[in-house]
Amino acid sequence: MNEFSIVCRLLGTLFQRSPNDPILAPIIKMIAEGKLTQLWPLEQDELFNTLKNSVKDLTTVEADYQSLFGNKVPAVSIYAHGYGEIKEDDIRQFLVARGMPVSESATDSFGALLLAASWLEDNSAQDELLAQIQLFDEYLLPWAGIFLGKVEAHATSGFYRTLAGIARGALSALREELSDDAESEEAESE
Repeated sequence: MNEFSIVCRLLGTLFQRSPNDPILAPIIKMIAEGKLTQLWPLEQDELFNTLKNSVKDLTTVEADYQSLFGNKVPAVSIYAHGYGEIKEDDIRQFLVARGMPVSESATDSFGALLLAASWLEDNSAQDELLAQIQLFDEYLLPWAGIFLGKVEAHATSGFYRTLAGIARGALSALREELSDDAESEEAESE
């Protein structure tokens, strides 16, 4: 698993799951102990220090998660189809066509799309770079800025405001990495 995959997987999991989910326990512990900063490949140390300080009260973080994403009427939609023309079925077909196993759960949530980008990086047989670029350009980036802005505006804990800032910077860096990789592949083929 490379840095691209790690960033997508961690951010995807943090947005996809409730802070009280047992799967997140080791990640939350690493954040609280400041150990995730050491492993994070992007220069976002200040944001991770803020994240570290905001995770101390997990009850508040959990309540914020439920208010933002979990209530019957969440403050912020985590689904791409809530932000315009992107259809969940189109994303599902895109992922299935690339061999990704999908469940009955929605494939168009912010976290699920980041996890899909990680899966494409780790498992796609060929043209993974083109698939990742398409995933970012057609299904994630068109609405990510609006989504992250809403998270920042509606979050009551510093955790999700900070996580949104980390995600914003990471998405920019990840897309730039995809562009650099595409240029390298193009130069090699000439």
